[in-house]
Amino acid sequence: MLDFIYYPVSFILWCWHKVFGFVFGESTAVAWILGIIFLTFTVRGIMFKPFVNQVRSMKKMQDFAPEMKKIQKKYANDRQRQAAEMQKLQKEHGVNPLGSCLPMLLQIPVFIGLNHVLRAFTMPPPGGGPKTENYFFSQHDVESYVNAKLFGVNLGEAVYNGVGVVSGGATNVGFHWSVLPVALPLMIVASIATHLTARHSVARQNAASATPQTAIMNKLTMYIFPLGVLVFGALFPLGLLFYWLANNGWTLMQQRLVYTKIDKEEASRKAEAAEKRASLGPKPGQKPTAPKVGQKPVQQKKNQPAQAGTAKKVTKAGSAHGFAQLTPAEAAAKAEAAVKADSATVADPAPAETNGQNGSKDNGTGVPGLLKDSTRKSGRKRR
Repeated sequence: MLDFIYYPVSFILWCWHKVFGFVFGESTAVAWILGIIFLTFTVRGIMFKPFVNQVRSMKKMQDFAPEMKKIQKKYANDRQRQAAEMQKLQKEHGVNPLGSCLPMLLQIPVFIGLNHVLRAFTMPPPGGGPKTENYFFSQHDVESYVNAKLFGVNLGEAVYNGVGVVSGGATNVGFHWSVLPVALPLMIVASIATHLTARHSVARQNAASATPQTAIMNKLTMYIFPLGVLVFGALFPLGLLFYWLANNGWTLMQQRLVYTKIDKEEASRKAEAAEKRASLGPKPGQKPTAPKVGQKPVQQKKNQPAQAGTAKKVTKAGSAHGFAQLTPAEAAAKAEAAVKADSATVADPAPAETNGQNGSKDNGTGVPGLLKDSTRKSGRKRR
């Protein structure tokens, strides 16, 4: 019925068993265990691209989770409109909800197919007699699998046989306590690996996008599923427990690699955006650009010195320093000389004599041509 699953799974297992059987021997348990492990790695390698797409899709969904909450709150009483708006939002962001479930859905047929192929090694044929084939495996391969034992236990045996879903119609129904010492450590390690994988995935979730449903699913994946592996692992053959261990080990390693890569891409994207914003603004020490047409010029403060290249300052003849039609450099030199002269005059206690040109050099009034009041009171006459 499910031959389209059994044949591909058995073919991949057959190829890897031939490779490791050439090194360790076809009838050894090591060759079969490594064949099962690398069957897992092959399937997970094929699903690597869908897994990356799943992680990116989940990251996008976490980014616009606040918008989803707004839609859920806005259309809380209209489920149909809420679903339509959610689909519209997911389409705008390019997110496919089914894409996040694809890797998990693809692993289910592999799990079922491998369980059936391993069980079929010990199932007698319908007409009776010895087992001559098992899908891609010949009678010689079947005998090598039956004779390959790990600590005296065949890889196709489980602690309990009898549940049709996983036993596949095995004849040796019942408990097999001789398998427990080998299976129990594998069950414990598989349960811990399942918990670590789920915990690492939950740690990546955005707290702002958390919902009651998400919290429930996180508890299921972190605690209930590992406990289920520990309990129901008694129904799985030893070979299937090795598949479970290899699958969780690959998932944990893959999560670390992919998440690290996505974090680096996110940091690089943020750095580029910050650099772009910085390039749009003025650089430190850069002069402002020329004013646009119609823009009012910024008036310069009175105490601020005139910049080079501006219009020449024109002073009237007879002013305090008498600089008329001078260049900025000449005006600055004249002003400096005048300041020195004024300071020297202030330091001299003797009053300055008039020079006969309507005033003295320093009369205390700051205005040329005017005399101090003390001069007027002394009775001196103006010439």
